[in-house]
Amino acid sequence: MQTYIALLRAVNVGGTGKLAMQDLSRLCSELDFAHVKTYIASGNVIFQSKLSAKQCREKLELALQDYVGKPVGVFIRTPEEIEELISNNPYKEQANNRVVGIFIDAQPESNILSTVRGQQEELIALGSQHIYVLYGEGMASSKLVIPAAKSGTARNMNTILKLASLSRQSPYL
Repeated sequence: MQTYIALLRAVNVGGTGKLAMQDLSRLCSELDFAHVKTYIASGNVIFQSKLSAKQCREKLELALQDYVGKPVGVFIRTPEEIEELISNNPYKEQANNRVVGIFIDAQPESNILSTVRGQQEELIALGSQHIYVLYGEGMASSKLVIPAAKSGTARNMNTILKLASLSRQSPYL
């Protein structure tokens, strides 16, 4: 079985998309995902399945839409893909709570940086299926808009590192 890390978009953020993590865990178990473990209330779940990542995403998106009554974006990554994101982080020397990985559906095109608006002190770099953003001290008041990331979901490096760590523990090994 393959271990997967699912990251849900717009769950329990700003009062929208409320989903208790115990309900997410139950939904995943009902989909026959094994060893389901959620991490914090922002929609992160680790599990194992015999299905492909695409099949898991499709099943989970359908189940979530039925449950919450609207589409919920799901991004599935393997532990190896998460490790690649971590190892290629261009901002490793910066505070992990200031560095964000924005998960997107495909490799970002190099011209997406020309569409960015409101950039001030933030630094942006492209990854394989993600965008790195280093925010400065004014992260909460940032006006940064990355149109290519509109349908993505972001996690800070602390969360990404924790998900990687959890995926390296039993029973996911």
